[in-house]
Amino acid sequence: MKKHLTILTGASRGMGLALAEQLLAPDALLLCISRRSNPALQAQAAACGAALFQWEADLSAPEPVAQRLREWLQAQDAADLASAALINNAGVISTLSPLREGDAAELAAALRVGLEAPMLLCAAFLGATQSWDAVPRKVLNISSGLGRRAMASSAAYCAAKAGMDHFTRCMALEEALLPHGAKVCSLAPGVIDTDMQVQLRSADASRFPDRPGFAALHEKGQLSSPHDAAQRLLAYLARPDFGAEPVADVRG
Repeated sequence: MKKHLTILTGASRGMGLALAEQLLAPDALLLCISRRSNPALQAQAAACGAALFQWEADLSAPEPVAQRLREWLQAQDAADLASAALINNAGVISTLSPLREGDAAELAAALRVGLEAPMLLCAAFLGATQSWDAVPRKVLNISSGLGRRAMASSAAYCAAKAGMDHFTRCMALEEALLPHGAKVCSLAPGVIDTDMQVQLRSADASRFPDRPGFAALHEKGQLSSPHDAAQRLLAYLARPDFGAEPVADVRG
């Protein structure tokens, strides 16, 4: 049985964990890259017969992770694979405050995790798999509406997602020139009830003027669950027209 290979970052909790759980199947080869591994996910993989690898890695230092991924992919036999996908899900939001008050190390880490790491992992994935002509390849970069709409006190996060959108546009142009190029998309997933939302609605309102709006979303039950959001993202990834729009929103 040929395997469907997926590389997923930020898989240890929240929507990343929900994505990992839904990707597990007997024909799955799933590589998760997160700061911590998840024993329950490993047990679920064993129960359903999926092949699961969990790498513990800090994506604020992405160069060695990207190199390891490139070497690991080069060691795979494409003849054993039915498809290959990279899902860049990991991201962090730095302390919500005006940029003038930002901590340099914290801002740099947010940009490395949110922009540098996805770019380097995309380079590793596309470079190592370019010769896999018979294996359909996809890249799903999980972006945000905040990459397309500025928000005060969140400059690093907005900048990382805007950069993700734009480098995905560049990748789409490059891959379209190849006979068997990868299909790529930077996709906004909607508003999801994750730890990041807790951080947004718990921030100091005097430093984060959008806090009331995020609190209202929670109070009115307008947040998607991680499970439902993951389901919509994977359905979008499976669409036959995936990649037709290099930058898109799961809500259409």
